[in-house]
Amino acid sequence: MTLAEKLTELRVAKNVSLQTVADAVGVSKPHIWELEKGKAKNPSLELLKKLAVYYVTSLDDLVGIGKKQDNDDLQVMFREFDTKNLTPKDLDVIKQALKMAMALIDTEKNKEGT
Repeated sequence: MTLAEKLTELRVAKNVSLQTVADAVGVSKPHIWELEKGKAKNPSLELLKKLAVYYVTSLDDLVGIGKKQDNDDLQVMFREFDTKNLTPKDLDVIKQALKMAMALIDTEKNKEGT
């Protein structure tokens, strides 16, 4: 998946506008549109970091390097939270709770498979 496709997928999954993303990461709406259409080449590392933080994903996942993470379901669930009024500590607690829930689900799946 290209960066353009990934950015579009993440924005649609979060159900936000181009302008909302642009405001959150400090760039113009047309620049976000160009990134999503693959027209903007070589975005800065700083912008990629801001986008990864905004979309609650890893930089590796955002740019499509490395192996697919086993916690894709976790990332999808975590994206569903409205994080506007949460502190970083709140987000960490939620993330840890989701990881524990996913581990329990995996344990149950393994029991059913035996």
